[in-house]
Amino acid sequence: MTTTRADSLREAGNPVYSDRKLRLGTFSTNLQGGCAISTIDGVLQAEWPNTIELAKLADGMNFEAVVPVGRWRGFGGPSNFNGAGFECFTWAAGVGTVTERTGVFATSHVSTIHPVMAAKQAATIDHITNGRFALNIVTGWNTPEIEMFGAPLLEHDSRYDLAAEWFEIVKALWTSEEPVNFDGKYFRVVDASIAPHPVQKPHPVVMNAGGSAVGRHFGAKYCDVVFIAPKYDMEEMAEEVAAFKRLAREEYGREIMVWTNSYVVQGETEKAAHAFHNYYVDVKGDWEAAEKLVSTLGLNSQSIPPQALEKIKRQFIGGWAGFPIIGTNEQVVDTLGKLTDCGLDGVLMSFPRYIEDMTRFRNETYPLLVEAGLRG
Repeated sequence: MTTTRADSLREAGNPVYSDRKLRLGTFSTNLQGGCAISTIDGVLQAEWPNTIELAKLADGMNFEAVVPVGRWRGFGGPSNFNGAGFECFTWAAGVGTVTERTGVFATSHVSTIHPVMAAKQAATIDHITNGRFALNIVTGWNTPEIEMFGAPLLEHDSRYDLAAEWFEIVKALWTSEEPVNFDGKYFRVVDASIAPHPVQKPHPVVMNAGGSAVGRHFGAKYCDVVFIAPKYDMEEMAEEVAAFKRLAREEYGREIMVWTNSYVVQGETEKAAHAFHNYYVDVKGDWEAAEKLVSTLGLNSQSIPPQALEKIKRQFIGGWAGFPIIGTNEQVVDTLGKLTDCGLDGVLMSFPRYIEDMTRFRNETYPLLVEAGLRG
């Protein structure tokens, strides 16, 4: 029987490859605001005790992943959303020392860090976490951020060409016993090596979020986990997941996992949950920061009808345009179950008042997930 990359990672014991029906993680706990572009009391503050408390909450529930967002500057507005935060590799190293079971990710913009440095940092964190590290590769889309590093943002497809070279070097450094030489369009490496190699064999879990055709092929070819933007219709979500897995299998002979992101708003009643959602989005939302975010993404009223654009901004304010899970504890469990039925392997969650709401999730909702067989 042929051993696949997925089999190797499962055998290596990376938490992302747990055998639970629903794998869970947190998203953007390293940044001011987390995923909620709001000025409500309790929104996440970028202070180290807060990020550690959230990591321990995730670890206590055996979450498979804590995934930081790579961010170098904020989006302005009253909240300057995501303007303060912790760099992802050093964040992952710190979080790795206070967790025992959760997979710890670092998110790396390939144009901001040399692959030799990234490979060495990743290997170090894999040792700190005893094989729980995972690397989220991103190509960059935020022009003002990339320009901070003195380089222009490359054309879209060229970013993935650069990422392919970058990862080929990183992977070679993780696995080769001989010095690595590489002479490409974007990188030149001469007699490079790192020691020790990562704990995970053949190498750590790799993730990417790419929605374009080029991005999807990059994820299907190189990555173990792909992260997709949610479809807000369950049937469309199922089709998206199946298509991505089929692409990896048929084009590259690989089995991949597909995850998405969501934001969770819990209430004693469904009405109360929606009322709070409307409050922190419509009343306390930082619409100025949301406007800057969507314009940086290239979304504007010239390309999108105004009503649709307002809906997009609202989704970003709610929780970085994740799948909205709004309702009672039982309804939250039911929705997570339906997402699993779509074929998703995992869901990265965020909460508007991150610490308060995630604590409630642990106390009230998580036991119901276990009872439902989703986290057994």
